[in-house]
Amino acid sequence: MILLLTGATGTIGRALLRRLVAADIPVRCLVRDPRRLGSERVRVQIALGDLADPFSFRYALRGVETVVHLAAAIRDQPAGSIEELAGIATWRLVRAAERAGVQRFVFFSALGASTRNPTRLLRAKATAERAVESSSLVHTIFAPSIVYSSTDPFLRLLRRLSLLPVVPLSGSGRAVFQPIWAEDVADCVMTALPFAPHGAAAQGARFELAGPETLTYRTIVQTVMRAHGRRRPLVAVPNSVVRRVLRAVELLMGPAAFATWDEAELLQVSMISPRGSADAQRLGVAPKTMRAVLEAA
Repeated sequence: MILLLTGATGTIGRALLRRLVAADIPVRCLVRDPRRLGSERVRVQIALGDLADPFSFRYALRGVETVVHLAAAIRDQPAGSIEELAGIATWRLVRAAERAGVQRFVFFSALGASTRNPTRLLRAKATAERAVESSSLVHTIFAPSIVYSSTDPFLRLLRRLSLLPVVPLSGSGRAVFQPIWAEDVADCVMTALPFAPHGAAAQGARFELAGPETLTYRTIVQTVMRAHGRRRPLVAVPNSVVRRVLRAVELLMGPAAFATWDEAELLQVSMISPRGSADAQRLGVAPKTMRAVLEAA
């Protein structure tokens, strides 16, 4: 049995890959640069490629029984747009998986994914989710709220901003989220794989993964600052100003931009589940609060 993992170098992917390797599950990672896998690269099979290269899917899927598809793009890349990499690429991977005889396809969508959502990523995720659901594959879908770790790019940016005397807040900061720790998300996935305790129940299921607290974006920023012993006043910056500034940054810095408008816009859209953390608990995982995770880091 071989499991293909995309997005292995991402926030969720790193946590999940450690668990898969520790469980002696044969893993193949679809990656552009194997060096980004760190020490795990000598313990897994490598398939060179990415979402922008559908021809790389054929080798990556050879002999694979389960696909865990985490990879996406929250900003446009030189190789493709958000719509191409988060939406169309999933459709292509699903079709390739059908041809390869894959038995289970695990896909990561997002809370709030809808073709009517104002953000490009969540519209693309809705398109991708529809492709998975309409396929002939036995599938499992996870739809998380904000997923974080103490070392992820989002929290690193917030820590840097907290060094300023005043911390700018994109928009009003009133959008609400139920942030969930990447380690808790990885535990949920492990219990839902075909050979795991909840594998059978996860067939055709959609799990909304949310942490135990509902926090505004403003509160999330304050929580990150307090975990690092910093208290700064927050100043809300109107979206019209944020949009103009970040569009200019993107033009000047390209892919190296510290933030993009598409990323900032995601923080204006609430991502919550009416079920709270019930789905995670169904999988045997009790998500930790953001404050507890960051203070223990």
